[in-house]
Amino acid sequence: MKVLILHSEIDPCAAADEQDVLVQVEAVTGALRSLGHDAQPLPFSLDLAGLADRLKRASCDLVFNLVETAGGQGRLIHLAPSLLDFLGIPYTGARTEATFLSSNKLAAKRLLRARRLRTPDWVSLTESAVRDPFPAGSRFIVKSVWEHASVGLEEDSVVTARSPEALRDEIRGRLANLGGAAFAERYVEGREFNLSVLAGRRGPEVLPPAEIDFVGYGDDRLRIVGYRAKWDDRAFEYHHTPRRFDFGPEDGALLRSLRRTALRCWDLFGLRGYARVDYRVDGDGTAWVLEVNSNPCLSPDSGFAAATLRAGLRFEEVVGRIIDDALGTA
Repeated sequence: MKVLILHSEIDPCAAADEQDVLVQVEAVTGALRSLGHDAQPLPFSLDLAGLADRLKRASCDLVFNLVETAGGQGRLIHLAPSLLDFLGIPYTGARTEATFLSSNKLAAKRLLRARRLRTPDWVSLTESAVRDPFPAGSRFIVKSVWEHASVGLEEDSVVTARSPEALRDEIRGRLANLGGAAFAERYVEGREFNLSVLAGRRGPEVLPPAEIDFVGYGDDRLRIVGYRAKWDDRAFEYHHTPRRFDFGPEDGALLRSLRRTALRCWDLFGLRGYARVDYRVDGDGTAWVLEVNSNPCLSPDSGFAAATLRAGLRFEEVVGRIIDDALGTA
């Protein structure tokens, strides 16, 4: 089978989070070729007419969609599946609607809340989804609406606010570093979990749950998986936030609840292929959905890859299952 690996067009001077897509391309290319497929990479550009012509002339059987940004912008991520839908070319992972809804964190939070799935309160420049009266003095974390990979997220992203308007002032002052669109989410102090989901013959399979272990974090340091923790190998955070997969029986009920919620998110957003749901669990044991990630990172050192290894799956098996789901042969 001829497979084109469609990926973000990366500037040689791009930051580490953007460069990582090329690591994914290399890993997926190797897996596809091991499975006997003809695999070739193709950068996604904003010249949609030219790209459409190249895709038509390629006459591929499938596109493996690794596009995370377009023109360096996360807000345009849905253009890739939109173009493939228009051309009628099968592709892996989330479809256009699911890509848009999960990538726009505010749209995702509205959908989660509408279906009574717990997600922390939030304030944006145009709305306030916080109980009235506003809990003055509470902490919020300012995030990008569109950018992922913890872009613009660090310990100083957590602010204490006395009112929604004070939060909006914080948001306005940080827009330039957050892709031009941001919001503030109630900061949940507690544990952080990632649950990965992979398509299979019997439907979506929740892979072994992972918890971020904040090693050596004292009371003076907030437990946040920010940009440095993911991408700066010189930083304290990078070396002190390992994942752990071993849990005692006291976490059994919590983990079962997280698994159920991950599957509900899969169905709610109409996800395909693979996904990851991120949670914070507060001191009372209440789990809050932070993000629903369609097409999460497939790099060998990613959280998703770690969960597949823990499940005893070879990378070629994972890629094969993603392809089968895209083609309806799972």
